[in-house]
Amino acid sequence: KPCSLPQTMLAIPLLLLLVPGLILYPQQAGDGLDEAALERMQQRAEYLNQQMTRLIQELEQMKQEQKSSAGNEAKEGYNTAKEEVNQDEKAGEANAAGNTEDNQEKANRKDDNHNAKRKLGSRLEEHMHLPVLDLDKGCQLIMDLMDKLTHIFGQGLSNGFYPVPQQAVGVGSAFEGWSPGRAQDVVYRVLVPLSPPPGHAFHLELDAAGMLQRNFCVRVELLCTCTRERLGEDMLCFLHHPEEELRRRQDPSLLHTLCTGSYLDVEKTVHWFYGFVRVAWLLLPQSRHWRLTLQPCSRSCKFQLRKDKESFTAEMIFAVRQGDSDIFVCSQPAEAGIPSTRWPETYAVAEANFFRHISRQAPQDSCHCKCLQLLTGFLMGVGFSSYALKTVVMHLLNTVPLTQWRRRDFGQRLMDILKYLRCSLDTKQLLHFVVGNASFPMEISLPSGFRVAEAPNLFEHLASSPNAHRKAVQEYNCLLDRLKQLPIHGH
Repeated sequence: KPCSLPQTMLAIPLLLLLVPGLILYPQQAGDGLDEAALERMQQRAEYLNQQMTRLIQELEQMKQEQKSSAGNEAKEGYNTAKEEVNQDEKAGEANAAGNTEDNQEKANRKDDNHNAKRKLGSRLEEHMHLPVLDLDKGCQLIMDLMDKLTHIFGQGLSNGFYPVPQQAVGVGSAFEGWSPGRAQDVVYRVLVPLSPPPGHAFHLELDAAGMLQRNFCVRVELLCTCTRERLGEDMLCFLHHPEEELRRRQDPSLLHTLCTGSYLDVEKTVHWFYGFVRVAWLLLPQSRHWRLTLQPCSRSCKFQLRKDKESFTAEMIFAVRQGDSDIFVCSQPAEAGIPSTRWPETYAVAEANFFRHISRQAPQDSCHCKCLQLLTGFLMGVGFSSYALKTVVMHLLNTVPLTQWRRRDFGQRLMDILKYLRCSLDTKQLLHFVVGNASFPMEISLPSGFRVAEAPNLFEHLASSPNAHRKAVQEYNCLLDRLKQLPIHGH
């Protein structure tokens, strides 16, 4: 069964483990600091340490006042964090059993606890130091560049028979607003939909069913254009003109350039666009101020823009749309070594549109992106992927009212995310968010049957391998240890 979460505070002791990280997120210090700078840093560290001590005292006071029912979710020996949760819940149950306050006094106490949680959540958020990323600037720069490149593509490809790029779509964490890590590590990913050239059609053929991420082949079909030819268009029909005449008077069809057999080849397509970007860049106004460095990649087009001390890394992923939906097949591989004629199915556009959908409806001070940024930063070197954590957050965004994701709810939502992840480990089940989700927003277009399909289990490998599950539990405990061991002074 999918994990369900109570709306009460899950674990005060676990929140205590998070406090150092919320107050002092590790910062990168420069070399060669003078004595005055070092003294200011030391004073700042002492001040923040005092703030942390006061927060801990508030937490301890709140823990004494809290009355929570006992939980039966923990399994013996599962992990130390779960044991702490149960200990606190049992203590709360014992206090509640001996409590003889009348209803009015209970209501007053409940209000006091609620106000304390609101105050604590606000203060935690105030003292949290996450890397400040100007994602909007990078997104705007990259999308402006892509619009200009698409325009040049359209002009340069008007007389040829190559795939026609459409308006790019920003996808991934940067365009969703929560990219972890430092600014120089952010990759701005854009998905470039490809349409067939004149006289051609694309047909998607499922290559392998029953996989966690499906793969397709893009079959290229030649269409009759005799009618267009009779209307005076400067194009010969590939189906009804002799090959010799076609070779003499017209560029070759897509089947003879970027295909392997009858199927669009990912690596040939990427290699061709790679060369086109190199030439098109010289025609762009950005080339007078920015330096473009192309990075070789067989299944996407990665490049870096530099100007003075600014640097942005972008990745173009090519794709073919499924019908008129927000689901595509793309050039980016799901796994290494797949044939160059396979295009994996991607849900990146639907997920990016989901985050845009949430941002339009959520309160202005919503903390969902900060939760993701903080926790995915802790995942460095840990076996859980940021996609699994993002999936957890998307499920919670779809079930917990958006009014409960405000700044004051930051600590509570962090607890919910960690518990959902732990519960998914316990059940060895983390359901895909887009496929098989009947409550996925109807405003986002999906192929017919997507919402009622069987949802893939992202943790299926844990259910089929005891060793993998054991390792995953160990890695979750490692994540908790990293939270506990965050240095107080950022060393």
